[in-house]
Amino acid sequence: MKRISLLIAALMLTTVAAMSQSSSRWGITAGANINNIHFKQSDILPSKTMWGPQVGVTGEMNFSGIGFGVDGSLLYSLKQGKINYGDREAWESLGYGDETVAMHYLDVPLHLKLKWRRLEGLENTIMPMIYVGPQFSFLTYGNHKSINSYPPVNVYLDLGFGIELMERVQIKGGYNFSVGQSFHTKILDDNVAKNRTWYFNVTWFLK
Repeated sequence: MKRISLLIAALMLTTVAAMSQSSSRWGITAGANINNIHFKQSDILPSKTMWGPQVGVTGEMNFSGIGFGVDGSLLYSLKQGKINYGDREAWESLGYGDETVAMHYLDVPLHLKLKWRRLEGLENTIMPMIYVGPQFSFLTYGNHKSINSYPPVNVYLDLGFGIELMERVQIKGGYNFSVGQSFHTKILDDNVAKNRTWYFNVTWFLK
């Protein structure tokens, strides 16, 4: 945990330092994610995909001429899924059935981004991009705590693509998956669950 905290601090300091440059900009981000809870033992508990909101701020710095840049965000994100605990006698005997597991996070995605800038002027209207990087998710609340145990920090690998319109609006879609566990069940505690999330969002940059 100490190493993760140091890594988070170093990445955030690097991002903040980059954003302090004159070429940086900030924007408002809003979108949605579609989450699936995947258990290590895939057949142990059936789960259903659910969606949740995503909203916050994004900062970006671009390196002129080469198309590379970095960005970082601070986002509130709700990741949830519906699990039928009642399929297992241990939970059914406690009165649990088809339950929604909701995990409220503060997400900090940090990306290395590549934009296609040399499109003979078309990039001023529409510019494609790809990006990849880690995401650190800090749990603020997780329900069904009597059933599940949630780690305070979840690390993801995040990757995606998008377009930038009129040098102001970015529309992105991506996928992130948990590197470690998102939670595990206290009863039958070998059941380790991971979030796998598709998302899309829009950022309006303020100039």
